[in-house]
Amino acid sequence: MMSGAPTRPRRRQPPRPGARPPQTVAPAHGPGQRPRTATPNTAHDIVVRDIIVPMLMPYSPGPAPLTRMADGTIKQISPFTGTEVWTVPGRGNRPISHPVAEVHTLTPAERTRACAFCPAHYTETPPEKSRVIARPDDGFEQIDHLPASALFDTVAEFRRVPNLFEILSYDYWNANHGYEIPDAARERMEAYLADPAGAAHVARVARSKLRASGQDPASWESMGDDARHQFLAAFFAGGHDVIIARRHFTDDAVDTTGLAGSGTLTPAEHRAYMRLAVAATSDLYRANRWVRYVAVFQNWLRPAGASFDHLHKQLVGIDERGVSAALELQRVRANPNLYNEMGVDYAAYSGLLVASNDHAVAFAGFGHRYPTLEVYSTSATCAPWLMSREEIDAVSDLVHALHAATGVDVPSNEEWHHKPIDVDQPMPWHITLKWRVSTLAGFEGGTKIYLNTIDPWTLRDRVVARLEDLRADRLIAPMAVGEECPREPNRLLYNPVLGR
Repeated sequence: MMSGAPTRPRRRQPPRPGARPPQTVAPAHGPGQRPRTATPNTAHDIVVRDIIVPMLMPYSPGPAPLTRMADGTIKQISPFTGTEVWTVPGRGNRPISHPVAEVHTLTPAERTRACAFCPAHYTETPPEKSRVIARPDDGFEQIDHLPASALFDTVAEFRRVPNLFEILSYDYWNANHGYEIPDAARERMEAYLADPAGAAHVARVARSKLRASGQDPASWESMGDDARHQFLAAFFAGGHDVIIARRHFTDDAVDTTGLAGSGTLTPAEHRAYMRLAVAATSDLYRANRWVRYVAVFQNWLRPAGASFDHLHKQLVGIDERGVSAALELQRVRANPNLYNEMGVDYAAYSGLLVASNDHAVAFAGFGHRYPTLEVYSTSATCAPWLMSREEIDAVSDLVHALHAATGVDVPSNEEWHHKPIDVDQPMPWHITLKWRVSTLAGFEGGTKIYLNTIDPWTLRDRVVARLEDLRADRLIAPMAVGEECPREPNRLLYNPVLGR
């Protein structure tokens, strides 16, 4: 064809004789909708869909929890929360202890009056819910709801009292959920106030709370009965408790460096401490039907958030599951055996096991912002308050040993994790012990990558060496340590499939 010549339109060919006229086929989907996918209806289609196509899909594993770089940097990813942590060589050489700032010889009064939690100051805290006392046979006994007149008749090894300054106050529960003081708590409050010693006790604590809140303590005197009862409701029906140990200093301390921490308790004392905390957790769930989770934690020393350098745990009922539990739940729904495969089993394969006994296992954790030791119950029961005494004591023994290996001069947070009561997915009870030896700063805030100064293997070696010494001196309960720990997979029996 010559360039520039006009193009002729093509002529339509007439249909062949006997041919069917063209038909318009309606689409199987409407405007803007995706076409329907045909349902496989032959064996060949099913094989392609269920076998061949998955085989051709690319394998996309998640990030490894632990990666060692060429220069020695260790990058960590928590398999439970996705937290990213780096340990850079040379940054772990800094001291981790926080010695007592003012050292002086102890006076007799300081042994029982060093702070508001000390045993001479029973009336400076709100009325007790429970106390544990030592029996002559070296056992322990729990006494509930002591009247004020009997507070000093016995020596409390551990006391459970309401927190004077709650995270979620009684007013929070009342205003947001309509929570009212239960009948049993109201009867106890009225009986406590009917005792002159009890009335004087709560008035003293109420004035202290008003003063600390910036209000006039004298306003207590002008309150009517209804206003006083509303103010005191938190003392008898609150959802934030403190469990206080007896000693501020050890019995053999000669100066203020001799603080009494979890690791300075005997194994038997620590078991009693843990049992009281477990029972209190259950009690907080029962007392308030709007509580969806009870957070249990222990802040040791001021750099870790403690108000007093006096051993105590806190229990806080909240109306949500909490971020940690929610993040873990997302992952454990996808892999119900996650705590075995990416927790204890991965630690065993990586040489991070620290200690073990019949019902619990401990290892150096990974993917945490701070150097962290973890203790998992191997029980098939998820709720600690439903476990046998032996199972609770097994967890207690390992937690106690890790505190003893850590030392009283290292700030730490002990954090409990258990299955929220409204979750159907099994989740094992476990406890983390975090060494608060660094401060989060601008790098962490800007990148959400956290610098952990001690890598898991260094932490494991340091703690195992100390545990071996403590065991030789019989300062901790019997247990396997380090290389002695069993390494068989799936030790955590929370997953019901493992029991079939």
